Amino acid sequence: ATRLLKVEVYSVKVACKVASRFAHTVITSSALNKANSSQEVFFEVDLPKTAFITNFSMEIEGQTYTGEVKEKEKAKKQYQKAVSTGQTAGLVKASGRKMEKFSVSVNIAANSNVTFILTYEELLQRKLGQYEIMTQVKPKQLVQHFEVCRCLHTYTPKQHFFHHLDSSVLCLINLVHAHISFCPTMDQQRKCPGCDGTLIDGDFVIKYDVNRAETLGDIQIVNGYFVHFFAPPDLPRVPKNVVFVIDRSGSMSGNKMHQTREAMLTILNDLHEDDYFGIVTFDHHISTWKGSLTKATTGNVSEAKGFVKGIQHSGCESYVFNGNVVTHTGRNYSQANKFTERSVSMIILLTDGMPNSGVSSTPQIQENVRDAMGGNMSLFCLGFGNDVDYSFLDVMSRQNQGLARRIYEGSDATVQLQGFYEEVASPLLSEVDLHYPDNLVNSLTTSHYKQLFNGSEIVVAGRLTDNSLDNFLVEVFAKGFEEDFIVKGQASAQEWDILYPEQEYIFGDFTERLWAYLTIQQLLSKKETGTAEEKGNATAQALEMSLQYSFVTPLTSMVVTKPKTEEEQEEPLIADKLTEGMRPSGMGEERRGGYHQYIWRVLSDMPTYFVDGDPHFMIELPEQEDALCFNIDDRPGTIFNLVRDQLAGVLVNGQTIGDKKVAPDGKVNTYFGRFGIVHQGLGVRLEVTTHDITVSQNGKQAKLFWSDTASLKGANLDLQVTKDRSLTVTLRDSVRFVVILHKVWKQHPYHQDYLGFYTLDSHLLSPSVHGLLGQFYHGVQFEVRDMRPGEEPEKPDATMLVKGQELTVTRGWQRDFSWDVKNGENVPCWFIHSNGNGLIDGNHTDYIMSGLFKTV
Repeated sequence: ATRLLKVEVYSVKVACKVASRFAHTVITSSALNKANSSQEVFFEVDLPKTAFITNFSMEIEGQTYTGEVKEKEKAKKQYQKAVSTGQTAGLVKASGRKMEKFSVSVNIAANSNVTFILTYEELLQRKLGQYEIMTQVKPKQLVQHFEVCRCLHTYTPKQHFFHHLDSSVLCLINLVHAHISFCPTMDQQRKCPGCDGTLIDGDFVIKYDVNRAETLGDIQIVNGYFVHFFAPPDLPRVPKNVVFVIDRSGSMSGNKMHQTREAMLTILNDLHEDDYFGIVTFDHHISTWKGSLTKATTGNVSEAKGFVKGIQHSGCESYVFNGNVVTHTGRNYSQANKFTERSVSMIILLTDGMPNSGVSSTPQIQENVRDAMGGNMSLFCLGFGNDVDYSFLDVMSRQNQGLARRIYEGSDATVQLQGFYEEVASPLLSEVDLHYPDNLVNSLTTSHYKQLFNGSEIVVAGRLTDNSLDNFLVEVFAKGFEEDFIVKGQASAQEWDILYPEQEYIFGDFTERLWAYLTIQQLLSKKETGTAEEKGNATAQALEMSLQYSFVTPLTSMVVTKPKTEEEQEEPLIADKLTEGMRPSGMGEERRGGYHQYIWRVLSDMPTYFVDGDPHFMIELPEQEDALCFNIDDRPGTIFNLVRDQLAGVLVNGQTIGDKKVAPDGKVNTYFGRFGIVHQGLGVRLEVTTHDITVSQNGKQAKLFWSDTASLKGANLDLQVTKDRSLTVTLRDSVRFVVILHKVWKQHPYHQDYLGFYTLDSHLLSPSVHGLLGQFYHGVQFEVRDMRPGEEPEKPDATMLVKGQELTVTRGWQRDFSWDVKNGENVPCWFIHSNGNGLIDGNHTDYIMSGLFKTV
């Protein structure tokens, strides 16, 4: 049962210093264990996805434990060792659209303090004419000393900095910096006078821009490194040629298609009369509104709106995105520039599919697309929802001078689509080249850009060969609306201690760290898009720089060793850098970090239910901070009912298999080797074995194989197979299931391949749901008391009060493969003996069925 944690967080400070758009944030939190016994103290922080963690440390009883950035493969060995001993090693997981969550816990002695310090850095990106700094403020209790402090240096602020401030916010602005602090008192934090609850639960957001007086931009030279921010003001927009390519396959049915139509109608309104545009829709067939690009006159836009209103999903269940539509569009429209000599051409693709039809090799698809585009058009890919292969779209976009963006399913998807279009709606320059003296600059970041859009900014950084340099020439060449854009100027070094004598410490050589951050980001991009040789060189260089500057990037991990206690050994913890492409297919917005390609799980307050292994049933209950588990032992070939919901029409049965032969110890092991899944209302029936997946619907049948990554999409059903790893089953407006395939060495003398079954979104089933797993979907109340030594020292016994009975239970572990499909992770649980008797309703034999799709 849940116990009341007597932990007081008495100090929280978020200190962020921004120098020339480069933000350095330090979060410090101090807590006191007020209990009379040791307790776990938790530290959770949301940080921007674009940030790199640079340091983490814990101060406990006068001793400091500091994290060390290591090559991922080296950290991986420590991680695997920790997992094998049942320790929780991952520290970073996704948390919503813009943030990722860093979380750690440590055991603190009675009446002792702990201080956590996390540092991260990021280059602020200018979007739609402004920079944004966001801090999620969710202390979950009153905090005696609470402060969020932002210091912005070296810019001339716009006058409209804030629209509303209250007494807890202090804002000081002058011509060279701004200081904004949020320091609510204890009384200001309270929900009501005398209440212990806190009002503080939200985002502290600062949005700002800088005055831009010069067309050359802002150039700063400090300590041998320079950075150039280029976003000239008051430029006329350049006409664009844009083709909208819209997925209309069955998986786009319902709200996705409705929101896409709504967004397109608004976007068409925003086209300028000197723009040219086209519309292409696709499922297994490609359809075009007109055969060529059309001028955005009032009449043509009106006609296009009529076409958009008529776009409907096709109901096609077998189509998945294969790149043919982009290849087709690129070939047919790549000569778009013939309409206007000085124009910018682009394709905007919207899809929720994965590449698996026709050409199945994603590198081949990407090569085909690049050849068809011919460098004449940029490709912007919008991946709708969590089922897309985002990495595939991302690489394909960057190979064609564009970018990818995930559109999250939700009520605001229309706004997201419109917002993305607004970012690219007004090109100002094309073919932008920024030149610096070759004999004075080396290690330059990217200095050629296909286009510059209104409201964005180009950032170039480099290292100077002469640290005593006073001036050097900067030149920018680009194509503008009616003529070439050419600007030249001299840049001078700046002495920061003279400019800002009151700032004893900004954060060291920020220009060097900004250069390193930008260089690593661009090397990581080249690692995915370049030639084989370029990929190898970029990977090696990015790794070397990540280690040199202590950045946690996709190539490195931060290893933190938790202190040894009487109950626990020293435990290595791992902080990774997630990427958007690592978001798991078919899952929610949150995930767990790790080291294997196939990792997925919704990390939320929802319980988790699964059966895996021999066979082990697990009910994880986050609200009670605990889990229950039991085994079912019976002869191979027995069919058990796992889930049955008569109101929802959902049925899941599983059949056990045994080993190839009995092991020398005489133990008979059983596993699940076949599942039958039925949704009567949708007319769907699936049979999942260790060899293949057979799906039947309305008299039609299709078969997928574990040997291939594949997907099957329709209005009522989505199936996604990750090769030799997992199957995600999504039933329309209903529950989702995941089946994991455990591959065993074919020459193993005893064991063979088997399956695991995991339930997602179980709350969508009715209260009458039952079965060996289903009966727990709406919770189970229990209490554990009288803990005592068990037969094994590390597995104590206890008495559990559950369903009016007293059961003797044993503390143990079961392996959960939802975080790491290959190795799994040990999860502590209370083990109920004798086939779960006393926990499950009735006896386990009551759940034996006569057939895989039978209810009796």
